[in-house]
Parts: sequence; structure tokens; C-alpha cells
Amino acid sequence: MKTNRRPEEVDIRNFSYDLPDEKIARFPLEQRDASKLLIYSNNVIESSVYNKLENHLPADSLLIFNDTKVVEARLLFKKESGGQIEIFCLEPAEMYADITSAMLTKGEVFWKCLVGGAKKWRAGFLEKEVLFREQQIVIQAEKIEQRNDYFIIRFTWNEKERSFAEILHLAGIIPLPPYLKRVAEESDQVRYQTVYANMEGSVAAPTAGLHFTEDLLKKIEAKGIQKKFVTLHVGAGTFKPVTSEKLQDHEMHAEFIDVSLEFISSLINHAGPIIPVGTTSLRTIETLYWMGVKAAKLSSADIAALSIQQWDAYDWDDNAITKNDALLHLVEWMKRQNITRIICKTQLLIAPGYQLKVADAIITNFHQPQSTLLLLVHAFVGENWKHIYDYALKNNFRFLSYGDGSLLWKHSKGDV
Repeated sequence: MKTNRRPEEVDIRNFSYDLPDEKIARFPLEQRDASKLLIYSNNVIESSVYNKLENHLPADSLLIFNDTKVVEARLLFKKESGGQIEIFCLEPAEMYADITSAMLTKGEVFWKCLVGGAKKWRAGFLEKEVLFREQQIVIQAEKIEQRNDYFIIRFTWNEKERSFAEILHLAGIIPLPPYLKRVAEESDQVRYQTVYANMEGSVAAPTAGLHFTEDLLKKIEAKGIQKKFVTLHVGAGTFKPVTSEKLQDHEMHAEFIDVSLEFISSLINHAGPIIPVGTTSLRTIETLYWMGVKAAKLSSADIAALSIQQWDAYDWDDNAITKNDALLHLVEWMKRQNITRIICKTQLLIAPGYQLKVADAIITNFHQPQSTLLLLVHAFVGENWKHIYDYALKNNFRFLSYGDGSLLWKHSKGDV
């Protein structure tokens, strides 16, 4: 019996709400964990603050954080005529196995990019110079290929011992979300990163984690709450609005995940609540479940066959495999493949009708109207998302990336 109802006919217009411009947080609070925290459990809503989060979590909880790090993905080049071309680095070209290895490439790299002012850049190289420790670093960009909605750009630089990650750090700009409607400031270099950011590769922050401080993490640990880390490199597609009326006509963005065998094993038989911090951590752990379902049925499959596509959770669901069984199948598959990490892309779409397989609650910010992130919230709270967002608006919660957040517990079958 299938438990996931297919969401193709979901009308995105039912996931709209009035978000006044003044409710959007343009800047973060001075203190990260002073942000407000909405608690939703058993149809009850209450207000708290992040620095009291441990009081709202059982001691046997497992928090899952995304340790991705935002890279300075915006590069500004000047043409000889004086015009400016902006190149936004999205992700590596297909020749690279993963983002980490591409970021560590030295001397030359090929990247999928958006190009602002592309019509003004007809041919030839763009060049940018950066002075670092009295050395002149020269970066060149060349258009290799134009695809439907992006370009393949070849970057080269004269400091051959420097990685592309270093080049971006020296020459690039932090890519703030477009809805903030402002240029990045020096403070964003710190505040648009989590305090535990480690793996370079995202072009947007896993914003639910921006509220955590070292002190808050220590308080959580002191209560006995466990924490684990996964990596999902957030792509620009996270801001992609659903422009079609029906979900069946929307293409979900795909993002790289990197998860260790040890982490997957830690999820098996964990008795307490499993709580991802952010939608990216949620998509990662739910992806692992569906990879395990595939591994159970395709024991000799390669990583490409196990990777999760947009509708896989609805095509493969037969309610026959528990969380532990699915993850055990995935662990056994990894052992047969003689690998200790899963590195692949996920296109998992979590939408109305989706039954959560691993997560019991989620810590997340307040999301844009008609976004896939708002559809994901529905999986936890059903139609009560409307009451939650109405409460947040009426009680002066701050919205979107630099805004406040929520702890949402999974609704029971009796909830609507």
C-alpha cells in the first residue's frame, strides 16, 4: 500500500500568503541566538528564543546540521570598454565527481555559471586582477558553451598553486539572496555562514543554522543531546520560484550531498527524535532512506542508479521498508562497493502528501510564498502551516534568510 500521495496536481497558488516587505529581515540580529523561535507541537503554537532551544528538546534528541560553507560565488569583471560583467558560479561542470574536488582544482577549472550582461560579452577573455600579499593574481574567464539557462565558463589564473576555492575567496563576493535587495557587506562574510561551516561549495547558506552559537551548542551538548553533521551544498535553485500552477510542471533543483558511512550507521536504531536543522539537512536524511529502498531492490546498482530523482519518493514507495531496514540496506550496499562516503546529487521533492521517513521534527526559518520550501513545511504540519505563518506575521517574527525560525514537530495522522 502506498503511503505517499502523489503531489503533481498540487496547486501552488494554495501556498501563497501576504509577506509585507517590512517583515523581511535585511540584516541579522547582533546576537545570533537572540532570534525568536516559534514552537509548534500538537496543534499548539508558542514563542521562545533560540538561546533557550535546549528546553524544548528531549534529552535523547539527535540534531543534524549541514556543515556546508558558502563560497564567494560572485565575480565581477571589467570589460576593456569599461562595462561590467558579473559571473555567478553555480556548480562544477560535469567532468568533476563532486564540488570538493572541483574546488581544490588548481590553475584551471570549468564551472556552470550565470552571466549578467552576457550579451555585452561576445567573445574573448575577461580579466580580473587581485593584489594579495604584494603578488598580482590575474584571473581570466572564457565562455566555452551556452546552455539553456547557464554558461560553461573556463577560469584560469596565474598562481598555479592556488585552488579555485582560494581564488574565489580572494576575488569573489558572498552571494546574498536576491530578496534582501542589498549588496553584501564585510559583516556578511561572517554572518552569512554558520559557526560550524566547514565544507566549501554552497552559493546560499543553510539559514536555519545561522542562529546557532558556540554557547548554544554547548548547552545542547550539556543536556545530552547528540549532534551530527551532513553536507548538502545549497544551490541557487533553492531560490527558484514555482512559476507553474501545478507542481507537475516544476523541475526541482538538484544538489550535491556528501554523507559518511558512520553517519548513516548512527541513524539506525536511534531511539529518540531525529531533528534536522534546516530543509537541506532534512532533504539529505530523507534522501538516504530512498537510496536504501533502491539499494534493497537494486543490489548491484551503481551510485547513479541509487541517486534520487524528483518523483522517486512517490514512484518507489510501497510502505514495506522501515527506516532502519532501508538504511541497513544502504550500509550493506556501501560495504559491497567498498566506499565509506556517499557523494551524489539529490533532486528529492518533499511536498504535500509526502510521509516523512526519518525526521520527527525540523528547525527551519520562515520561507517565501509559493516556494518548494513552504511545500516541504506542509509535510510536517499539514494545512496548519497557514496558522503558523499567520501567527508569525502577527507576532512580529522576522522572515527569510536573516529572520527568525521555528521548531516544527511532525503532525499526527489526526491532524489536518
